[in-house]
Amino acid sequence: MPARWGQNFLADAAWRQRVAAAVAPQSGEALLEIGGGNGDLSALLAAGGCRLAIVEIDPLLAARLGERFASQNAVQVRHGDILALDWSQLAAPPGPWRLFGNLPYYITGPILFRYFRQVELFRDATVMVQKEIADRLTAIPGPEFGRLSAAAQFFCRPHRMFDLPPGAFRPQPKVWSSLVKLEPAEMLPAPAERQAFLSFLRVAFAQKRKRLGNNLKTIYSASTVAAALADANLGADARAEQCTVETLWRLFQQVQSARSTLE
Repeated sequence: MPARWGQNFLADAAWRQRVAAAVAPQSGEALLEIGGGNGDLSALLAAGGCRLAIVEIDPLLAARLGERFASQNAVQVRHGDILALDWSQLAAPPGPWRLFGNLPYYITGPILFRYFRQVELFRDATVMVQKEIADRLTAIPGPEFGRLSAAAQFFCRPHRMFDLPPGAFRPQPKVWSSLVKLEPAEMLPAPAERQAFLSFLRVAFAQKRKRLGNNLKTIYSASTVAAALADANLGADARAEQCTVETLWRLFQQVQSARSTLE
């Protein structure tokens, strides 16, 4: 298997059972799985009677999955890169779908941000990620709080379910993993505003050691930034990692409003 795809399969049968029980797909539900691997965990997920759509990037594994589930009409296998495919077509109605994935470490961030951008397609997402990523997803404002933390906590309610040891996987990674559930927030802005907020967060956290105001001044005027910081009761030395999600959203609305007024 090409190492470039960074796949670590959940080889321990007891852990597979625990993960499947945590996802708990029910009969009639639709589940999109990112990376089916050898299909052992996929089979447990499908056993509950859900509609299962598997996207697997490895052509050899995709072919084997297709053969394994050929007799199960409720299971569909597609060979492809999950980041290159149209999720609105993959998770087509009736829905909303659920999402599951044992995410390769090197593309965990891009997949999660893709989920945030299209969160309305899904009822929830349950993902296995590196423990360090789980720490970031659930971090409070402070040194561990970053762009991923803010985005996850704005678009979702992240909940760490349990941690998995390196020995549960083959090949065995050097780090622990975590199973995390992401439930979409009840109130979300329109898609265009969501994308704009994600862009704002990228700028706000661009250089964590720099002051928030200095980061924002790379795309907003100094007067706009100063007014927004004052409105949020933040000093000139404030940093993005010190802000709550609510404060970051308020800042975003302030600077966007000022930009619209100028335009």
